[in-house]
Amino acid sequence: MTERANPYFILQKRKGHGDGGGGLAGLLVGTLDVVLDSSARVAPYRILYQTPDSLVYWSIGHGSSRKEITENWEWLEQNLLQTLSIFENENDITTFVKGKIQGIIAEYNKSHDIREDDDTDKFKEAIAKFRKLFVMPEEEKLVNYYSCSYWKGKVPRQGWLYLSINHLCFYSYLLGKEAKLVIRWADVTQLEKNATLLLPDMVLVSTRCSEHVFSVFRNINETFKLMEQLANIAMRQLLDNKGFEQDRCLPKLKKKSPKKVSALKRDLDARAKSERYRALFRLPKDEKLDGHTDCTLWTPFNKMHILGQMFVSTNYICFTSKEETVCSLIIPLREVTIVEKADSCNVLPSPLSISTKNKMTFLFANLKDRDFLVQRISDFLQQTTSKIYFEREITGSLSSSDDEVGTALQFNLNDNRVPTATQALMTMYPDEWCSLYSCFQAKEFLKEQAWKNHFTEYGQGVCMYRTEKTKELVLQGIPENMRGELWLLFSGAINEMATHPGYYEDLVEKSMGKYNLATEEIERDLHRSLPEHPAFQNEMGIAALRRVLTAYAFRNPNIGYCQAMNIVTSVLLLYAKEEEAFWLLVALCERMLPDYYNTRVVGALVDQGVFEELAHVCVPQLYDCMQALSVISTISLSWFLTLFLSVMPFESAVVVVDCFFYEGIKVIFQLALSVLDANIHQLLSCKDDGEAMTILGRYLDSVTNKDSTLPPIPHLHSLLTDNGEPHPEVDIFKLVRSSYEKFGSIRADVIEQMRFKQRLRVIQAIEDTTKRNVVRTIVTETPFSIDELEELYTLFKAEHLTSCYWGSTSNPMSRHDPSLPYLEQYRMDLEQFKVLFALLFPWACGTHTDDLALRVFRLLDHNADALINFREFISGLSVLCHGDLMEKLKFLYKIHVLPGGNLSSLLLQSQFIELCKTLYNMFSEDPSEQELYHATATVTSLLLEMGEVGKLFCSPARRTDEEDEDERIPPSRSKQERHHLEDSSPKDSATSSAMLISDDETKDDTSVSSYSVLSAGSHELQCEDIAEDTVLIRSGSDWAITFEQFLASVLTEQALVQYLEKPVEIAARITNAKNVRKVGHQHMSVSDYEISLSG
Repeated sequence: MTERANPYFILQKRKGHGDGGGGLAGLLVGTLDVVLDSSARVAPYRILYQTPDSLVYWSIGHGSSRKEITENWEWLEQNLLQTLSIFENENDITTFVKGKIQGIIAEYNKSHDIREDDDTDKFKEAIAKFRKLFVMPEEEKLVNYYSCSYWKGKVPRQGWLYLSINHLCFYSYLLGKEAKLVIRWADVTQLEKNATLLLPDMVLVSTRCSEHVFSVFRNINETFKLMEQLANIAMRQLLDNKGFEQDRCLPKLKKKSPKKVSALKRDLDARAKSERYRALFRLPKDEKLDGHTDCTLWTPFNKMHILGQMFVSTNYICFTSKEETVCSLIIPLREVTIVEKADSCNVLPSPLSISTKNKMTFLFANLKDRDFLVQRISDFLQQTTSKIYFEREITGSLSSSDDEVGTALQFNLNDNRVPTATQALMTMYPDEWCSLYSCFQAKEFLKEQAWKNHFTEYGQGVCMYRTEKTKELVLQGIPENMRGELWLLFSGAINEMATHPGYYEDLVEKSMGKYNLATEEIERDLHRSLPEHPAFQNEMGIAALRRVLTAYAFRNPNIGYCQAMNIVTSVLLLYAKEEEAFWLLVALCERMLPDYYNTRVVGALVDQGVFEELAHVCVPQLYDCMQALSVISTISLSWFLTLFLSVMPFESAVVVVDCFFYEGIKVIFQLALSVLDANIHQLLSCKDDGEAMTILGRYLDSVTNKDSTLPPIPHLHSLLTDNGEPHPEVDIFKLVRSSYEKFGSIRADVIEQMRFKQRLRVIQAIEDTTKRNVVRTIVTETPFSIDELEELYTLFKAEHLTSCYWGSTSNPMSRHDPSLPYLEQYRMDLEQFKVLFALLFPWACGTHTDDLALRVFRLLDHNADALINFREFISGLSVLCHGDLMEKLKFLYKIHVLPGGNLSSLLLQSQFIELCKTLYNMFSEDPSEQELYHATATVTSLLLEMGEVGKLFCSPARRTDEEDEDERIPPSRSKQERHHLEDSSPKDSATSSAMLISDDETKDDTSVSSYSVLSAGSHELQCEDIAEDTVLIRSGSDWAITFEQFLASVLTEQALVQYLEKPVEIAARITNAKNVRKVGHQHMSVSDYEISLSG
């Protein structure tokens, strides 16, 4: 439809657009726009260019709203129309118009920093629609959107699912009926992809209060993976406040690559690929995958070309075969000397040769885009050679736990009197055992020879070919004197140590002598770490353990120190040098056992849930019995946290550690399942958990390593055992092989999928526990019910999360610390408090709300750290909602006599004006508003007279330090909040009493917008427009009133007394706060909006 036209331009609107309120065409167009997303393909408004004698139209502009297209149209009429009339040739006109429009676009792109890889126009339309539909600020980034059906009861609603960084949103519009859904990712408790007979592909999204089903996806796998990733980001934010930051350094797209997804979706896809890449090859956590390609690798040990994939990242070239266990390879670029293209032939097309410093050469072939690949590798090599490996990445974590001041202790972390362990502790105690256990030395020698032969054939060091034979040698047990070297290699710790020379020594030096909670706990546990081993029966071993644990606590204060870290670290020190043990601990805590050793052992709880799930699948006949006895949850934590080191004889447990460093967590799951399976009949006959624990404890105590060259170390098992017959010996190697035979089919990707599901459950359970404990702590201190407190806590926490999403004046880390007591875990700053104050507090009304919120915040902030916790928040809200008359008046008086905030302080003139403003704004929209205004005027007049009388008894020259402080205008106050003090001459000396009059005599009696309060005597206190710009005119400086005078004055007005005595129902305010979404205030309190249907 043409709406406007002139000789050269035509403005058109799509027929039916915007007519949803009437007419079949409007309903159909609105429905089709949503179902087919036609509004993202065809803009509702467009401008066409056409010369008078031509039949060809050129589309030169489009818009999503009438306002936008009208602005463009007016610009064309004002700037181009007259210019076009001077041209004589139509071709010249067309060339000029096209050039002008292209110039405008280029200038816009330049000024808005629009890059080549930014989002497409179609996606930008979707972003605009997403923000408009769900009232989202610009900070909320849309990742992608998908067509699907949402099931409301038994009725599917076809529409669009919008997935943003912090929210899942759905919108549907069908024949005039609209449906909207908004769910915060942080509130998702379950996310599952299911299939039923009716719905073969469906996604179930659960929150604490509802379940939502989506189906009919074009690509359900892509959609579900993205949903998992976004939910994971939210869980990470709940766990440690690590919000999402977009990566602007994405891998380069080839020129021929179609740009089908948003830059943010590409970012998340790249992150997911990098995570899988790092996990597969045990690479440092900051390594980013650049790309991968199919290829073949020539393997000299079997003279074959193995089909697989090459992965290239900033610092590594890696390869893995198509058959998972055949061969894998890691080549750090720091080891590469030559990269060259070899000559192609029919047998070896597009070959690439890579040589390393240890004289190994790797030959790749069948590379599809060899030239591009060589260029990327060359670029990374150039960066690598120009790097300075000595990176001092010791950030603010070295200054202890931020707010804890380091103080000297009795012990010194690097005391010169204590010998430093420059080698593995195990090597310092061999002589006394060799003669006693020489019979085992032959087996150890054979193992060493087998590994040396393997190194000769497959290479040694980080560039070694890793094959099925490598795994076989690991399962046979690593020789004692090779453990440290191979643990470093298989864990990937060798890479971090090689790229950070001097880091550990630097960390030890900077943490030396510092004292905090972590070091206190470390010192307490030092002598509990393998006390039965001779290496830790002297100060050398203890000092080495102290240094490693303390250095790590300072490297990663989020973890600091957790019990069980001492046991694992002491074993690492037995087989590795101090620095090597440190980097092994880094690999363990930060990559191989993520979140295991934080304050809430979240990772271990997650894997406990995974173990229960695996037990249900692998030993179903035992699962119900173990669940009834609650045994799985009891045993798994001790097994997993210490890698069986605390529950199995030492010489046997180190074999488990060997396998763990090679294959990862799946080994621990396999072994745990094997232990249950081996004792299945005895466990089924157990009557209680104690009996089950005894059976498992005796079994693990009996696991032996007959090949060990170590003497039997007394094993102090933590589980109780009875005095019955000892369990027959179980060979550790047979147990490990049995675990591979029976449960070796467990795949790493399946474990990660289960971990995601359990992580949602565990973190949300922790959040629920925190909420219950907070509510239980303060329920006796407030008249609010438990349900009301839980709702208020949810709003309090939601405001914190919103500020994390969309910015705040303070650091989220300072406001959320999971290591603190429950009441202190979530805190809010002033900006956050202002939002909840306006929604929940009864006195919040009008333009004075923010100023009043500031005063209340300062009163509630007892420790003056600019943050308030939930207890402080509730204490203020309780007074205003359920306090009696005296409590409310005291509260009102205190917030206006700050700083100090006590009833003995005098209320000065400037503070009195603020009190008047609070009273006048308090009653807005109250049914008795007019009566309350007049009552307030009477009270203020009475107080003015009292203040004037008080002045007569005070010397004008006297002025206390307290008054000076109280009258000083706080620097944090804005200019609009300042009060201008001026001298004034008397205007009406005959006025004998104060009175309230309206500034605008033409207004109706019920309209009270501005007042003048006239005082008695020779001085006038004038409050003009008391809600905004206050001007205080006075002479003399000793005007003040006391709390008793304020109390007595208020009690004279029954209307004020009744208003303040009236309790406030918080339920309605909570409901309103949950559903309010303030436009432009960066606020979204609701955690799970109800579906809104309008017809």
